[in-house]
Amino acid sequence: MQLAVTNSVTKGRLNISAAGPRIRSTRVAAAVIHSALTLAVLSVLLLGATRPAQAQGQATLYTFTGTPDGANPQSRLTFSGGNLYGTTYDGGLGFGTVFELAPDGTGGWTETVLYSFCSVANCADGQNPTYSHVTFDSQGNLYGTAFGGGANGFGVVFELSPGQSGWTETVLYSFANSPDGANPVNGLLMDAAGNLYGTTFAGGSQGNGAIYELSPSGGGWTEKVIVANISSTHSGLTMDAHGNIFGTTYRAVFKMVPTSKGGWNLTKIFNFPKIGTNPNGTPVLDSAGNVYGTTFAGGVNNDGMVYKLIPGAGGTWTEQVLHSFGAANSNPLAGLAIDSAGNLYGTTSQGGLHGDGTVFALSPNGSGGYNYKVLQAFTGDSGNQPYGSMILAGGYLFGTTFRGGLTGDGVVYEVDPTPSTTTTTLTISPNPSNHGHTVTFTATVTPAPADGELITFEAIGQGPLIGGKAIFQTSTLPVGTTKVRAIYFGDLNLLSSRSIWHYAVVK
Repeated sequence: MQLAVTNSVTKGRLNISAAGPRIRSTRVAAAVIHSALTLAVLSVLLLGATRPAQAQGQATLYTFTGTPDGANPQSRLTFSGGNLYGTTYDGGLGFGTVFELAPDGTGGWTETVLYSFCSVANCADGQNPTYSHVTFDSQGNLYGTAFGGGANGFGVVFELSPGQSGWTETVLYSFANSPDGANPVNGLLMDAAGNLYGTTFAGGSQGNGAIYELSPSGGGWTEKVIVANISSTHSGLTMDAHGNIFGTTYRAVFKMVPTSKGGWNLTKIFNFPKIGTNPNGTPVLDSAGNVYGTTFAGGVNNDGMVYKLIPGAGGTWTEQVLHSFGAANSNPLAGLAIDSAGNLYGTTSQGGLHGDGTVFALSPNGSGGYNYKVLQAFTGDSGNQPYGSMILAGGYLFGTTFRGGLTGDGVVYEVDPTPSTTTTTLTISPNPSNHGHTVTFTATVTPAPADGELITFEAIGQGPLIGGKAIFQTSTLPVGTTKVRAIYFGDLNLLSSRSIWHYAVVK
């Protein structure tokens, strides 16, 4: 892991770097220190002839290896044309990548590096995309942000354009720290006119971050500072159907309304009452105009919470705390995904059975509250520290983890929020049997999983499922009674189940 020193922050604000989340006490100038790498230029990596690793309700679609494919993804993913797109903070040639994941037709996924940021510190093309998802325009070009590098060393807004020989990067804007901002985070919004909007973590009029707009102009782009001092977190921006923009500062949620003269009116719609709540999750909205988000800290146990802001008369907003996290599942860093039924899905960066974070759901219970449920606990191999918001596509959740996987460099994962319940039964024939004769153990799983998934016959062996049945045969059972049960461990769409204990009697 290369050393990365990102912006320190005002007391209590959250700082994220390659070392993970931590609380810093003073603000210093932004810097990125990186070891020089001498790697051959390699822009495309094709992996993925294997099936994704699976557990019940979850599949690991891709595990990053650092070089040349990228490492430590922080971004939420973008779904387009059946493929997934995102960025890695590190790896590639040295300072991160933009990647594509495409289904390979055999149940696996192929990763392609669309662009790898260069290996020299303060590269003109940018470095270390920080929480930066990518945004498509109608022509198939991609837009994103990189935290450092550029002409002034304070980060860039970039565009990637597809061509016959691959993707070409163009730096649309290099930040200069003051007054325009420094160290852009969390990608970009694009409106119907093609204007881009984003936030910087530092810089601006007082070094606390800014909100900016980039507008196409005469074949180039013009940057305009909308808000010069916002006490920025790592949160991104959200736009509603009316063109209003929502976001968060260190202790507040704000709304920006476009004016008839091309400007913006900014209002704080909610101030968090507890110091250090850190609303780093990008807010989301439902069709009724309610705003939902997460805080890294705060709540009843100061381990973070999920909040809902409800609009009222005269521009007032009412907060509802939907869930306060505790030590078992804590510190949500990412924002939320919401489905058409109003169910909310998110992640915690810590907690779960293995301490590697969790995927959770909050479902309306019909009486104004929400029911909380942990859908998955990361295991290290399946991921560790989910920092980017998940997305919903085709009824499934897709996301990234900063660490974890077989190499520790992070993963792309998929979760079924509503996996089906299974039942597993076991028969033994003949039973009783004579010593040295063949005994057949048959497990049946309903509904039938995919052929080839394994059943464990505890504790005598395993057998593959074919048409929902798995068979294990042995002639070496000892005289007496052997206690056996069948266990199905589940997959992306099916929950695990096990049979009752059976007794194989051998005379």
